[in-house]
Amino acid sequence: MTEPFDNQPGQFKNWGTDPRSNEELLRAALTEPDDDLAWDAIAVLHLRGSPDTFEAARVLSTSADSHERQVAADILGQLGLKEGRFQEEAVVILLGMLQQEQDPDVLSAVTVALSHRHDPRIIAPLVAFKHHPDERVRFGLALGLSGYEEELAVQALIELSADPDVDVRDWATFELGDILDLDTPAIRQALVARLEDQDEITRSEAAFGLAKRRDQRVVEPLLLALEVSAYRSLQEIRARDRLLEAAAEIGDPRLYSALKRLQEAGEGEASGILLEALDRTRSGL
Repeated sequence: MTEPFDNQPGQFKNWGTDPRSNEELLRAALTEPDDDLAWDAIAVLHLRGSPDTFEAARVLSTSADSHERQVAADILGQLGLKEGRFQEEAVVILLGMLQQEQDPDVLSAVTVALSHRHDPRIIAPLVAFKHHPDERVRFGLALGLSGYEEELAVQALIELSADPDVDVRDWATFELGDILDLDTPAIRQALVARLEDQDEITRSEAAFGLAKRRDQRVVEPLLLALEVSAYRSLQEIRARDRLLEAAAEIGDPRLYSALKRLQEAGEGEASGILLEALDRTRSGL
């Protein structure tokens, strides 16, 4: 049930007016078979940030039932987060769970929960799971290491950018290329390696990361990817937009002709990114 990103509303579109009590919401989180509705209940609990909910989650975190432990992690990850409440207590509990947990469903929930609780103490315990056999755990690890410039975290993301699982590779490449401002030869080389990834989104994230660092090795792959036929063959809108963003970011005049042909073919204009890329590459001519 673990959601790595913002919860999506289901039955209750306005969580602030949900009429259920905290006890009813907790019961729904534990027993609702529809994951979306269960997450609605958890999202309301997050928003309310009540001490009684924290205490319930603390108790559930040591339950013999793996589903109850998973729900505990899901709650603790964002309980009172916007107000800065329960930060220290939640991190301590989640790290304790991480050290003892064996169930991959629960481990995935814990790693994702820690990704919301930014604290450098989580880096080393998370990195210990970089070779975990379950890709959901490794994905949670990639989320949890977001934004840290410590060498241990960066090296783990570099390794995860070559992970067998496409979602793990994509997210780790995004973290290295976009979220991190750090610029090292090792990061650049990891991004270069992903320029030939089988996944088009991962390739485009690598291109953006290199363009952000003004690495000229991205220009030739961008020239090929921005040809009309290659651009049209892309299935993911995100990949198309990311390539245009990469072109705009590096602003190399060699890309102008390819971008102009895309414009003339009626491609890429809907998002407005193409015009920005044209303007930036034109200014370099």
